Formats: sequence, structure tokens, C-alpha cells
Amino acid sequence: MTKAKLDYHIQRGLIHFLLLQITWGTVLCQLHYIIPEESKHGTFVGRIAQDLGLDIGEINSRMLRVVSRDEKGYFQVNLQNGILFVKETIDREMICSGIQFCVIPLQIIVDKPVQIYHLDVEIEDINDNKPAFPSTVNNLVISEIMPAGSRFHVQGAADPDLGTNSITNYELSASDHFALDFQKYMNQIRSLELVLKKSLDREKQAVHNLTLTAYDGGKPSLSGTSEITITVEDVNDNAPTFNQPFYQTSVVENAPKGSLAIKVHATDLDQGKNGEISYAFSKTAMEDASKAFSIDKHTGEIEVIGDIDFEISQMYEIQIDAVDNGEFQLFGHCKVLVTVVDVNDNPPEITVTSLVVPVPEDSPQGTIVAIINVHDQDSSLNGKVNCHITHASPFKIHRAFKGDFSLTVNEQLDRESRSQYEVVIAARDEGSPPLSVLKTLKIDISDVNDNAPLFLQPVDTIFIKENNPPGSLVYTAKASDPDIGQNSFITYSVIEGAVDGVPMSSYISVNPENGKVFALASFDHEQVTFFQCQIKATDAGIPPLSANLTLNIFIEDVNDNAPVFTMLFHTLSINIPKSIQPGNLVTKVRAVDVDSGYNALLSYNLKDLTGKIPFAISHHNGEICLKRPFMDSDHEEYRLMVMARDHGEPVMTATTEVVISMVESGEEILYDNQEPKGLIDEFSEANVYLVVAICIISSLFLITLIGFTVLRWQKCREEVNEMKENYKICTNTGGSWVYSQHTQYRICSNSSQPKNDLIVFTPNNSQAPNNDERSSQQGTLLNASYQPKHPNPDWRYSASLKAAMQGAVHMEGAAVLRGAAVGLEPQWPTVSSATTDPEGGEVSPPVGAGVNCNSWTFKYGPGNQKQPVPVPQIPPDFPENFIIPGSPAIISIRQDQPSAQAQKSNFITFGKKEETKKKKKKKKGKNQEKANNNTNDNNDQ
Repeated sequence: MTKAKLDYHIQRGLIHFLLLQITWGTVLCQLHYIIPEESKHGTFVGRIAQDLGLDIGEINSRMLRVVSRDEKGYFQVNLQNGILFVKETIDREMICSGIQFCVIPLQIIVDKPVQIYHLDVEIEDINDNKPAFPSTVNNLVISEIMPAGSRFHVQGAADPDLGTNSITNYELSASDHFALDFQKYMNQIRSLELVLKKSLDREKQAVHNLTLTAYDGGKPSLSGTSEITITVEDVNDNAPTFNQPFYQTSVVENAPKGSLAIKVHATDLDQGKNGEISYAFSKTAMEDASKAFSIDKHTGEIEVIGDIDFEISQMYEIQIDAVDNGEFQLFGHCKVLVTVVDVNDNPPEITVTSLVVPVPEDSPQGTIVAIINVHDQDSSLNGKVNCHITHASPFKIHRAFKGDFSLTVNEQLDRESRSQYEVVIAARDEGSPPLSVLKTLKIDISDVNDNAPLFLQPVDTIFIKENNPPGSLVYTAKASDPDIGQNSFITYSVIEGAVDGVPMSSYISVNPENGKVFALASFDHEQVTFFQCQIKATDAGIPPLSANLTLNIFIEDVNDNAPVFTMLFHTLSINIPKSIQPGNLVTKVRAVDVDSGYNALLSYNLKDLTGKIPFAISHHNGEICLKRPFMDSDHEEYRLMVMARDHGEPVMTATTEVVISMVESGEEILYDNQEPKGLIDEFSEANVYLVVAICIISSLFLITLIGFTVLRWQKCREEVNEMKENYKICTNTGGSWVYSQHTQYRICSNSSQPKNDLIVFTPNNSQAPNNDERSSQQGTLLNASYQPKHPNPDWRYSASLKAAMQGAVHMEGAAVLRGAAVGLEPQWPTVSSATTDPEGGEVSPPVGAGVNCNSWTFKYGPGNQKQPVPVPQIPPDFPENFIIPGSPAIISIRQDQPSAQAQKSNFITFGKKEETKKKKKKKKGKNQEKANNNTNDNNDQ
């Protein structure tokens, strides 16, 4: 491969790489449609709603719209079916001149919520332009001495179409001397030359007319023609030649003017003027290249003379001609490809494509406020842009898609704290040095009803004077709401309640607009002194919020009640003896005032005094006293006018008359009108009620006590009569009392229920049974030698027996019998038996011969600690029934833990034991004597 071909392939590769970088961004999108250019209005482009997955029924409500960067409305969306169609005819050559891939970037934006999609519509080229030459006639002068193979540059045609629709071929009309040669660069014909096939002979043919036809690759193919007129001259026969046909260089954009871009060099084999070469841009050079660069015609240096902007043109292709100075100038040609190197000379551009304001203050975190598009005309890192918010704010910016950013709510908003934010967004590229731009967004915060009305204080106190006119203004309730609009519109109302059963609405009303509180009734301090009222403030927000104010309303007293004397009669008549001493109380008057405070503070004075009277009245308590002794010149009767005066404003008074009559000492003092008179004070109405109540209660208590005593006395008499009927008493000839053999005696206390604590059975003979007989009885029998021990401290008399003893019951005919061989003898104790037990009782027998036998007295209890009742000690294992020696009686003793039999009986029984008839012993006298001895021992104890 030759060096020229290698350079050619390298150049083609670089060009392809640059074009690929330029068009790479066009494929990064969400939707890509392709339509041919020159499409008419209404041409179908694509189903946007279906391809983006949007609900067709919502695209109208969500305001789907198409936004173009250049703000040209080439397309429109049908909101009924979601179809994108052509709104305006598109000429690809007009909007994408010289660009291989013509893409129109669009943004599809929907609201509620805000979403953005990217759409690229590629405009497909159609063969709507035919090739056209700059001029219909092209004149060339060729020296006849030009050798075969000489090449002559011919200005080619231009076709704004691209690709296969652009120029793909040239044809030259048939000629023996000329042929057409062209080369393609990146599938495009860049140079067109006529090749001299054989030398010219001016003498044979001085002018050659050729037709050049250009064809494009469209279907059908279009063509354009140009006439070439070649004039053969016999002049300079060597044309300048460049040392290389193709030059390539690069220049930095914004390069200063005068900067050297490249230097070309050509040689001419001729000598003299025919070998002098001058350089110039070819007439076929592009106009923009001639504005940006210039060439020194002597040196071939190409310099920068204009603004080099990468964003306008990334590459320049310049045709250079080398012309000699011969009589007939010859030309040499070369091509220079200048690539523009991008620098970071363009700051980012910020465009707000969607701004949703105002923002409600209750917007949740993540709510989209604005869609921001950021574009940088630079490439690579110079065109990569990042966005951020410069100052702290409750908003945050997020990268959305390909140069689009979304501004969202990041914190809780509060309009009452701040109603507007100025969000400064900084866009900064990654170039070196980096460039940035600021964009300020004013975001208003809209109000929601999130604040309830607020009173200055939740509780307030007002004072209203009684007898106020109905409808008077007594208070103004004032509440504030930091919200705005209808959320801050406050209405006032009274919360329903009652004062002593009367609805609150009968006392108080409030103006719902300004909060003025009016008293609907005339208040009376003597009826109502205080009540509470609640005022409710409610805003007009949705939902409404409210707050309450508690009013403590006190009714102030005014002096609207005169004093009133508390006397039964209008005139008080008093009789006093003439012997009364000075300073003594004569009488006392009292007045009351239903007002309060100073309005009820009374003072007493005597009114209309004529002459000197011997009486004086206390200003504070109304007591009338004698201030001096009576004299003979004094009257027998004094009529005093007593005035009670309060301390209110205005002062109110009351008067009463007191008639004082003087009588002699010893006379009966009576009140006038048959009422008692004296130095007493009249009862007030309250005192009369109190005395009547005390009398009634005392009478009821006395009647109840008498009734209880009568009932109790009758019940006691019935019990005594029952005892008398049951007791049968007789005496023996010796003067001793003898009990009947089969009679039971009960000792009863004062209780209502008689208790069978003690029953005594008398014997029917004087002989005691022997030991064998005693052993046959129930329980354990006591022999003659048995001696009772000291009583166990755990044993006591039964409660019933103690009560009987404490009742000091005189046992009528209660004689102690002693059985003896010769008969019954009374045993009179001479002294009281005493024990050391402090809880014992005392038995006081009659002492002396003349004492009545009925005077036995039993005393029991701790009241008599000196002479306790002797109690025989009963062993723990002692049987329930035993026989007293010397007597055929059985004693049943109840313990603290009684047996079942004792619980049923609950008394001590002294019973008669029948004489055993079956057993007869011979030694009756001896046994009788032993029994008598045992009986005497027991009696002594």
C-alpha cells in the first residue's frame, strides 16, 4: 500500500470517528421515530401514549404536551388517542444542513404527577433536490503544451440531500481528449477533475465543449448539468505541483487571530515568471472557511483571521490553488482539512421547562416542583454538567435523564414561617477550568389550614355591674390565625351551656364576625354572682379548626337594696324598770341588707331626737343602752326612731320605731298586744325556725325513749311473773328454806332472753349413796375423801352466770342445805369467802340470827377485787357430771370448750339423783357419817 493510500484511509477513519461522536447523543433516548421529510400536516409519527405506557384516558387530564428545544412546533399530539402527528411540513435541508443524521429532540411532559419522557424524531432524507452546479457554464483555458494525464479541477455540483440521495456519480460527454476523474471521501465525492487523455492541438481544435452531468442515488435518480468550455492556449506548459495533495491539521477554537494553522508548499518546473507561484483559496472553497482563515500568497501559510467556534463548525475543508506567473497561468491544487479542537468556552444553559407553583405547604417529600433542562454546547467533559442548589433550602435537585433535572421537596414546608423561597440553582460543567451559571427560581408556598385560631389568653375574667341594660357590650373576643385567605377567616360563637338551668344563650351572645360579646339580660347580683362562658373561634378552612376561650364573668354588686329591719312588728314596745342602771342593755334592733360589701355594711342612728333622752344606740350592732340614770323630769314613755343606713352609693336607709315605757320595779312586764315585754331581743325568722326544729326533734326523742322504757318494763314484768309462777318455795320447822324435790329454779339476768345457766334439784332423803352407788352414775363419782383443788386459771364462770351475779339478784329462799342424820340444819356463813383471783366474784351471805334468809347477794366481776368468789378447781380430765358429797345431786359444768351435751344445755345443773332401791348396804350409819363429813368440808371451802 502506498503512502498516499495509507494517509487516505487514516483520514477517512478520523472523519468517521468525529461524525460518530457528534451523532452518538442522538440515540440516547426513550423513544425514536423516523419519518421522511416533506411529510404533510397530519402525517402519523407514532403512538406516544401506547409506547410510553400511559393511559389514554388520562393524557388529557394530565395535560400531555410536546416541548421542543428550539420552540418550533413541528409536531402535535392528539389528546384523544395519544398519536403524534406532523403539524408543520419539515424540510430536512433547512433544519439539518450538512448533518448526516437529522434528529429533532422532543420532550413529552405530563402533569399530576409530573413526568418527563424524551423522544427523538429522525427526519429521513428523501430525494427532493437535484444536483445543481454553481454556474451553468464553466470556462477553462488549457495550454496546448499540457501533457497527457494533466488534471484540471472542475467545480462540482451540490446536492443538499444526504446519503444515497446525494451526488453519487458524474458523467462527462464523450471526448477524445478529456476524461472525468473523481474521488470519494466518506461516501461523498469531494473533488472532481478533468484528465487530459492526450495532448491538445490548438490548431486542430481550439475550443472543446463538454457537458458535465451530476447524478444522485435517489429513486428515481435526479441529475443536473453544466457546460464546460475549454480554450486551448499555447502558453506555459508546466503547472505548479504541491508536495502532497492532502493536508490535515487542527486548531483550537477561540484561537487568536493571526495564529498559524498550517503551511502548504508547491513547486513549478518552469523558470522565470512561469515558475513563480502564488497561493490562493480555490473558488470552490467554502465561504465559512474563507472567513475563518487566510493564506499568504507568497509563503502558503494559512492563518486564523476569524472566530473559530467548535459549536458552529467542527471541521474546515479548504481547497488551495497554486498559480504560476506565466503568460498563461497554470494551477496546482491541494486540499487542507482543518479540525477544530473544542475548549470549555461555553457555560451551561439552564431552561425551566416546567414549574409548578405555588407549592402547597403540606406537600410530601419528593414532590416535583420544577423540571430543569441543562445544555452545554461544548463536548466531552466540557459539555458534562452537574447541578446543585447553592444555599440551604427545603428543596433538592435530582438528575432525571440526559441533561434534565427535577427540583423536588426535601423537607417539611411551613408557609407561616416562610412564604417564598428564592432557590438558586448552579449548573457547572466538568471542563478545565469549569464554567458555571446560576438560575434563580422564585417558589411561592401556598397555604393550607394547619393552624387553629389562637386567643391571646385561654382564660379571661370580666366584671359586669348588675342592673346592666340588656344588649350592652361587655367584652370583645379576639383570636388570630397565622393562615391566610379563608383559612384565616374566623367566626365566633358561644358554646351551649346552662347557668342554674337557664341556657347560656339567654345570657350571652357574640357577634360571629368581630367577636363582640353582648349581655342579653339584666343581671342581678343577688341571684347570680358568677358564671363561666366559653367562646369558640372557628376558621373557614377545610377541615375547620377551632379554639375556645373561657370567660369568668363576675356580677358586681350595686347598692340597689335598702336595709330591712328583722322584727316581727313594725313598732317595738319595750317596758323597762326605772331602777335600771346606766350602761345596761335595753333592747337591740337588727337590720339586714341583701347587697354585699360596703353596700351591705350598716350603721344605726337615732332620728329626730327632741330634747335630751336617756338612751343611746350603738352605731355598729344596734344595741340601745341607758346612758344616764332616770330623773323625775324624764317622760314615762319614749318613742325612738331608729334609722339603719348602708354605705353604698347612693346611700339607702330604713327606719323603725321603738317605744320604751318605764314601769315601777316589781310590776309585771309584758309586751304590747299581749306579747311579753322585757330586755330581750326579738327573734329573727331564722331563729324561730331553729327553735321549732329543736323542739320537734326533742319531742320525738322523748317519745321514743318513753316508748322504749314502757316496752322494756312490760317485758321485765312478764319475765318476773313467769319466774314467780315456776318457783315453789317452802320452809322447814327449823326455820330453814327447803326446796321442793322436783322444782327447777332459774337465775335470770336483766337480759331479754333467760339463760338456763343454773338449775338446782333438792334431795328427797337425808342419806347419801355409798361409793358403789356413786360409781354407777354417769361420769366419774367423787368419794368421801375427795378434796377440791385451787381453781384452774383457765376456768371461769359462764357469761350468763356472771351476768346473773352482777345483776345482784336476791335468790328468794336460797338456803344452803346440809344433810345430817338428825335432820336439816341451816348453815350460816359468818364471813365471805375470798380468793386471790381478781376476776372472781363475791358471795355475801346473811350474817347473824336476825337476818332475813332472802338477803343473799351475789357480786361478781373486777369491781370487787378484795373478795373474789371461790371457785373449785376442776381437773382438765374431770367428767362433765359429778355428785356433790353429802347430796345426791349431779352437777354439770360447762367449760370454755364445751362438749356437745354442754353446748345444748348451756347451763350448770344440780339435779336430784333417785335413790337406788336395788342396792342395800348394811353399814348405812357409817356411810352416812362419812358423807356428812365430806359435805361439811365442801361447805367450809
